[in-house]
Amino acid sequence: MNYYRHIDRSKIQFDFIVDADSTHTQFLQDQIKNLGGRIYIVPPYQKLGQYIPALVTIFRKNRYQIVHSHINSLSVFPLYAAKKAGVPIRIAHSHSTAAPGEWKKNIFKYMLRPFSKIYATHYAACSKLAGEWLFGKRAMRNGQVTIFNNAIDLDKYRFNKQVRDEVRDELGLQNKFVIGHVGNFRYQKNQDFVIDIFQSIHAQNPESVLLMIGDGEDFERIRARVESMPENAGGVRLLGSRRDCERLYQAMDLLLFPSRYEGLGIVAIEAQIRGLRVLASTNVPVETQISDGIEFLDLAAGLQTWKEAALQSVREINLQNERMAAYDVCVQVKNLENFYEKNKNAKR
Repeated sequence: MNYYRHIDRSKIQFDFIVDADSTHTQFLQDQIKNLGGRIYIVPPYQKLGQYIPALVTIFRKNRYQIVHSHINSLSVFPLYAAKKAGVPIRIAHSHSTAAPGEWKKNIFKYMLRPFSKIYATHYAACSKLAGEWLFGKRAMRNGQVTIFNNAIDLDKYRFNKQVRDEVRDELGLQNKFVIGHVGNFRYQKNQDFVIDIFQSIHAQNPESVLLMIGDGEDFERIRARVESMPENAGGVRLLGSRRDCERLYQAMDLLLFPSRYEGLGIVAIEAQIRGLRVLASTNVPVETQISDGIEFLDLAAGLQTWKEAALQSVREINLQNERMAAYDVCVQVKNLENFYEKNKNAKR
């Protein structure tokens, strides 16, 4: 969506195809339509007998020049449908990796990974790590994978004292040490460890608060855990899914990001633009480092190490302008436009 809002829509227009069981685009529907896009709802991919024919019908009806699939190893299914419908440019885009612990998901990922290149004409990824995981190190070395950074509107995230004071007033956070965590509530994001770290900090500093932003399959379990913590006393705030993360970052003093695996980790970049210190796991790709304010810690280092790092004194964060530009959507959108135009013309 960040790219779509900034792309030259007189040359390139997006339609969005979404599984029926996905809720991610509901609040974006009006915005997409106002920008000239259309949203097609198809059966979930688990129902392949319905999913693939629905895609073939849409692709044939609209005669797309490009199908750009962002669903990692699952891209084999829509790209098969795209080839069957005669779409000339079929892009498989990797946004993630895999890690021990999610064995059911990983079995499916590893089963499909060998097929990731069969129906694709082009490969793309959000980071080197994500590209290597899906397409292989040889494909990365040979320049077969194009990296498109998950670019954002930098101005939305820059520090704003007025907004910081407003949000802190709204949430009753004045004079508090505010730790933040943003991410889908699932195994990958490691929210249990976030709470473990916070509890250790809170025992030492009762004026600390943890803001947890996001929703997902583990949300109710995490909420039950928080509600059962008698010592919490409002220290952990579950804010659910929010559309104003850029405002909430302003209220924070530190971001915890101890992911078990990541394709990139755009949250860490957004937080650094704001000027926050970030504690990230070593599973987060180094491409997220755009300042001297991010520290990468091994999850195996343990709770005490993470706590001590979190309690280090706040200092001024120096942003690296060249690396920031790599995530400036106003700059990076030209790369995507040129990629589409070059490959579209080459197929004529």
